[in-house]
Amino acid sequence: MRTSTFLFTLLSVPLSLAAPTVIAIPEGGLNIRQSSDTRNDLTDGSACKAVTVIFARGTTESGNVGALVGPPFFSALATAIGTENLAVQGVDYPADIAGFLAGGDATGSKKMAELVGQAFTQCPDTKVVMSGYSQGGQLVHNAANQLSADNSAKVAAAVIFGDPDDGDAVGSIPAAKVDVICHAGDNICDGGIIILPAHLTYSMDAGAAAAFVKGKTG
Repeated sequence: MRTSTFLFTLLSVPLSLAAPTVIAIPEGGLNIRQSSDTRNDLTDGSACKAVTVIFARGTTESGNVGALVGPPFFSALATAIGTENLAVQGVDYPADIAGFLAGGDATGSKKMAELVGQAFTQCPDTKVVMSGYSQGGQLVHNAANQLSADNSAKVAAAVIFGDPDDGDAVGSIPAAKVDVICHAGDNICDGGIIILPAHLTYSMDAGAAAAFVKGKTG
């Protein structure tokens, strides 16, 4: 757990993670400004899809999937498996600094676990992918620990970008189903609390993450 004594340090570095202007999108990359920061494909009653991604955004990001990592990942995955095969559900939670310092917002973690269960109940044939960025990664870890043994076994894949809990197991989900993407120089992945440039560039990994999910979901 990160203690509040470091809060000043955290606040002294860029925390506007939702601002696409800080990202250098590679040539031919995705324009995240044009992507929605809110997705509710599960809770709005949309038709069941072959793959359902439950995604938790990073601290201070907008909507329920944010802008930096979620939308580029979804776009890459839609290209890989077909838009008609993909549903995305964001986790509604405060995504505030206090939650990050506490190891991931407790209410949001519970909500994510509940959404995984809802996906399996509502769409029995869907393949569920748990995913998150930064504090959203903390939620993936926490939610995975709260899943029933049956639901945990049914999770097709887990993908975490900029994982504050890098090196920890993701519940009882087998390591072969887990893809943790951490950049060299990312202090958050190293267990710190400072947002450095390396923590803001995970959109470049959208294609690789999508390929991993495609491999696990068929």
